[in-house]
Amino acid sequence: MLVLDKKIHYTLRFAAAMCFIGHGAFGIITKKIWLNYFAVFGISHNMGYHLMPIVGILDILMGISLIFYPTRAILLWLAVWGFITALCRPLSGEHFAEVIERAGNYGAPLTLLILSGFAGKKIKAWVAGINPDTLINEKTLAAATTCLRIIVFLLLTGHSWLNLVEKKGLLDQYASIGFSNPAQVAHIAGIFEILAASSVLIRPIRSVLIALLVWKMGTELFYPHWEAFEWIERGGSYGTILALWFILPQVSILKRNSLQTT
Repeated sequence: MLVLDKKIHYTLRFAAAMCFIGHGAFGIITKKIWLNYFAVFGISHNMGYHLMPIVGILDILMGISLIFYPTRAILLWLAVWGFITALCRPLSGEHFAEVIERAGNYGAPLTLLILSGFAGKKIKAWVAGINPDTLINEKTLAAATTCLRIIVFLLLTGHSWLNLVEKKGLLDQYASIGFSNPAQVAHIAGIFEILAASSVLIRPIRSVLIALLVWKMGTELFYPHWEAFEWIERGGSYGTILALWFILPQVSILKRNSLQTT
């Protein structure tokens, strides 16, 4: 058994909070593209405009609750809700890569839930605050590490795919920062990201993860509108990369301890 590094807990906790606070802000702003996602459920544009601020406020409250009083129930809800909102994109006609690229949105709360332990049928445990000083065994740590590797692989692969298919929003970003051939830049970035994603899935290296964290945090700064909220909403992406960086030494410690006891 090993005490979970608090940095892993807080990284995933605040990353998930950032994601849903940023997402909720777009509901309050009434971001027009949300109407397409409401339409997936048969909700009219007029009703969608009325529902957006309500959904936005709920998202922000869920995010804030993670900061002050995180529970397993909230983590489970955010993992499910994060996946549903991501899935609405391809269901509304956008590229399928959009749901993969947002893996951090649902991956951060899911990983923290794995590390905190599932409470089974005990309702009290689901609504009780989770403890950052969690004792974990090798099996739990391995499951969380695998989850993080898959999530980071997915979010990088999804972004790579969007670059390679020349998503208009990405091309506009590259053009806005002065590149004369944004399509070429998109292809180069896409190839780099798919190679990086594969390396994380096969054998994550901490120095590479730090480079990817800087890359991800930097490239998410170039949205032409609502840059701050867009950057905050991607908190799950940064958080899962950083959490994987933090968790790798703990994996090594548990493996070393296991070898010494055999």
